[in-house]
Amino acid sequence: MAKAGPQRAGGSYRGRGQRRPPTWEISDSDTEGAASAEADSKAATRVRDPAEERREAAEALRLLRPEQALRRLTVRVDPAILEDAGADILMEALGSLGCEYHIEPQRPSRSLRWSRVKPEPCLSSICGPICSVPWISPESATCPHLAVIGLDAYLWSRQPNAQEMRQPESPGEAPAEVVVGWPEVEEALVLLQLWANLDVLLVASWQELSQHVCAFTKALAQRPFRRFQESKAFSFYTAGRWVAGKRVTRDGTGLRGAWWRQIRQFNRVSPAVADAVVTAFPSPRLLQQAYVACGTEQERLALLADLPVKVDGGGRLRRVGPDLSRRICLFLTSTNPDLLLDLSS
Repeated sequence: MAKAGPQRAGGSYRGRGQRRPPTWEISDSDTEGAASAEADSKAATRVRDPAEERREAAEALRLLRPEQALRRLTVRVDPAILEDAGADILMEALGSLGCEYHIEPQRPSRSLRWSRVKPEPCLSSICGPICSVPWISPESATCPHLAVIGLDAYLWSRQPNAQEMRQPESPGEAPAEVVVGWPEVEEALVLLQLWANLDVLLVASWQELSQHVCAFTKALAQRPFRRFQESKAFSFYTAGRWVAGKRVTRDGTGLRGAWWRQIRQFNRVSPAVADAVVTAFPSPRLLQQAYVACGTEQERLALLADLPVKVDGGGRLRRVGPDLSRRICLFLTSTNPDLLLDLSS
């Protein structure tokens, strides 16, 4: 029984004339499941809900607002500053500002440092794939600033009076102390700025220093939002419903309303007058074509002057008038960028 198996196997090999390569049966159910799950995850990553993207963009933009960024700022105060009696004014100002402040040893001593509590929000839909956080960090090479309190009062107190200036020095007396005035101070300030790259801030009191620190902290909080605004194609345009803009769709719906709002931007133009112009010429292109068809310049300037304006209440008939007609004509036809449209302004 033990030898029968190999004999049959050998006879089978001689009968076929060639050896059959070994084969294995592998179930592909597991691989298919993993591949389909991976494909589904990639498809879900590629196709995202537009509403979710808008919500994320709105949330990231909200976190970039200065009032939100101020909460993520931390002012680190060296304990040596608290030895001065006027330091309480600075600490009260930082407490009322809305940001965090920590008492920690700093290098150099008696200094302040600004840092972030947590990373700044930076979604790809708002800031792009690469986002540099514009904050002062301990690792960044920043220019230090030196604050001097009460230098002006000190110099005035060290000025000699008239009697000391008239009194001659006797041979036995020690020479008078060298008086430092504003010329020497200004020279020292220039040397510090040019040679040591050190800016000096002269303040009269701790109150003035606290105001400067708070203003600098608020400026840091406003910096991310300002950089985001400047990175857009039109930094002066702010998207949102609160700007009261007229929405224009791809099929042209809303163009008439945008044209009406453009007419309303002229000085002393009522809604009724804008209605009269838009009713006669529903688009700027039609009005430009009418200007081209005019034979003379006077005819173009007076094209809109006699358009009737509907007045509620059944009063006397009103017209657009020659002044507005001239301004709209110059606005659409003039090539002089320095031309003043409103002569009465």
